Amino acid sequence: MILVILLLAMQSGCSGFKETFNFTSIDEEGNVIENDNLTLPARKLLSQGMDDYNVGKYFTAVQFFEEILNRYPFSPEAILAELKAADCSYHLGKYLEALMLYEEFEERHPTNASMPYVLYQKAMCNYKRIDRIDRDPSGAEQAIRHFNQLLKAYPDSPYSAEAEARTKAATEFLANHEYFVVEYYVRTAKYDQAAVRLNYLLAAYPKSSIAPTATELLARIEAGDPPGSKLSSWFPKLNLPDWTLFGGKDEEDDSVGPVVH
Repeated sequence: MILVILLLAMQSGCSGFKETFNFTSIDEEGNVIENDNLTLPARKLLSQGMDDYNVGKYFTAVQFFEEILNRYPFSPEAILAELKAADCSYHLGKYLEALMLYEEFEERHPTNASMPYVLYQKAMCNYKRIDRIDRDPSGAEQAIRHFNQLLKAYPDSPYSAEAEARTKAATEFLANHEYFVVEYYVRTAKYDQAAVRLNYLLAAYPKSSIAPTATELLARIEAGDPPGSKLSSWFPKLNLPDWTLFGGKDEEDDSVGPVVH
């Protein structure tokens, strides 16, 4: 049964089911009634949801998946619907909501065969929240934590190479964030605080690309010769680097592993 459901999900992009998701209909007496689609069996709802999902209609797809969870929570289709509802939130840019849904899936189905994908998506929800270098770096910190969780639990998963590359990119971002803080202290002549942050940067991120510049700047500050009029040459514009520079493919794998009880 589960294998049949998975085949339906994979083949739904080219299936003949493309019915309209109307919210109301009219009965023979002209009264407004609830959508007839709401009474469809779970398998048909899953097929329709996957049809919309596969062409990027995440807003309507999630309604089919949620209908399965509301009306058929104990059906075999519910597991895949639960996971794809989280995917819809992710693709709609609702990263905190998606993260919560992936975490709930993990709690309910800790031994599910899709767990490497779920851990990867949890990391990506945080990775997508990484903003400018002057903003809160917690997205990068949490992304690294979840990527490392994936790599430790499933080192040979299809997501490992990309997880390693994105971890390196996020680590570079954190090093660059520290250097941005140093820039503030240098510009405001708070050299002692700048030296403290530089020492932390070099201890925490010794292999970062900014480490040689940080080492040189620290030596200048400790020698009592901080950079003066040409500060811009010391502080390049640094943000999240392209993760593909650290290996991996320039694409996100949205495949879902086998879903089993």
